[in-house]
Amino acid sequence: MNQAIASELQLMDPHVRASRELAGQLLDPQFVEVGGSGRRWTCETMLAELPDHPGSSLDGPRYEPSDISGVLLAPGLVHLTFETILGERRTRHSSIWRKAEGAAGWRMYYHQATRVPPGVA
Repeated sequence: MNQAIASELQLMDPHVRASRELAGQLLDPQFVEVGGSGRRWTCETMLAELPDHPGSSLDGPRYEPSDISGVLLAPGLVHLTFETILGERRTRHSSIWRKAEGAAGWRMYYHQATRVPPGVA
């Protein structure tokens, strides 16, 4: 669980987000994300566009995560939930991490982000 959480936090680091190589070590080849906009991302599209996303610049706003918790779904499969603040935007997240074979470690398999409108608890 702690390794999956640490990997999730790494994906919020601007150095990692700006590097296709570093981010690629944390995304599963079968990765899929459904973003807050409803857009569907694959591993390849995410790696291509991640450096231009908010939170990827060293001099821009950074993700502020909170309330990270996880559940072991099966051996080598963890579901994490948490919230982030990036600038003025608050978002709720759900991600599934699976343990890769060999030295690859934990990789994000699925991610869902939902923006929280202002005033919602």
